[in-house]
Amino acid sequence: MNPPDCDLQNTQCNPGNSLPVALLRHDTYTAPALRTAVGQVMDAARLAEYYPLRAGTRVLVKPNLLMAKHLACTSPEVVAAVCAWIMDHGAQVRVADSPGFGRAVTVARAVGLDEALRPLGLEVEEIGPAVPLPLPLEGDAAQKAGFQAGGSRFHVARLAMESDLIVSVPRVKAHAQMLTTLSVKNCFGCVRGLHKAVAHAREGRDPRFFADCLAALWATLPPVAAVADGITAMHITGPSNGKPFALGLLGASASAVALDEAVYAVLGLNPQDVPLGAALSRRKAWGSGAAGSQVIFPLNTPADFCAAGFQLPVELSHTSFHPARFVQSCFRRIFAAFKK
Repeated sequence: MNPPDCDLQNTQCNPGNSLPVALLRHDTYTAPALRTAVGQVMDAARLAEYYPLRAGTRVLVKPNLLMAKHLACTSPEVVAAVCAWIMDHGAQVRVADSPGFGRAVTVARAVGLDEALRPLGLEVEEIGPAVPLPLPLEGDAAQKAGFQAGGSRFHVARLAMESDLIVSVPRVKAHAQMLTTLSVKNCFGCVRGLHKAVAHAREGRDPRFFADCLAALWATLPPVAAVADGITAMHITGPSNGKPFALGLLGASASAVALDEAVYAVLGLNPQDVPLGAALSRRKAWGSGAAGSQVIFPLNTPADFCAAGFQLPVELSHTSFHPARFVQSCFRRIFAAFKK
């Protein structure tokens, strides 16, 4: 992904040299205050200036629907507010994901996202048919993990690749394999179904290599903006079995990378402390400090948040899917495919 111009099909529209990352202290999911707050961060991030949203613009809103646990997923209220803001700007919205366990529609129903989207006339979709895409990997990372450079690929949903813009809407969470899971990691849900489990088992055995795969996936996707749900975050472990942490944060940026680096700072981390942050820095991804991006904070700054007590995994797991868990995941997906 390159610095913006005004062709939304390929990059973004850059309204200036500075890149706003809008962080806002907000502590409730209660409407209508939440919808106002989400609109405030999206406006302050100048998303409608970076991306000329209009009739016919195809926007994929990508929440995190990991499994049928409320804390493991993006809050329905935040997802609905993001969709409403985009629709108010005239664009066409579709909401889709590929959960780690189960079907997107089933998970959405369990956590209340289907109900939250109903007033907008939207439904959650399965991520849909996929195409195999070679990943532009770093040669040294690939070889150390036992792969030839360019020898790995992800099966990425056509829905994602054919969108003009992806808006990643993660919940801020700790992650047992990647330390944190934020906006760029959330894009892994654009990989379809069982292919995700296969990728976790195959590429996930080395954290540095898996991080480079995720960074390469980000580089192949259409432009990715982001809105982060950190009102109630997950800490200690994750992405599914952690504990709630009242972080009180909403964030937005035209660059998912820039927003992630700002959340790292809130948590007291540098990009190099996080496998995916380090991989994106090595690539000098647009929005990263390594690329020289001139980030500004039009609302709150990272220093305005208190993450004291937020716990991250002490040691990272080198393999997210143990073979037994991989088989279990396969059976769950097959069972879910035949269950409404």
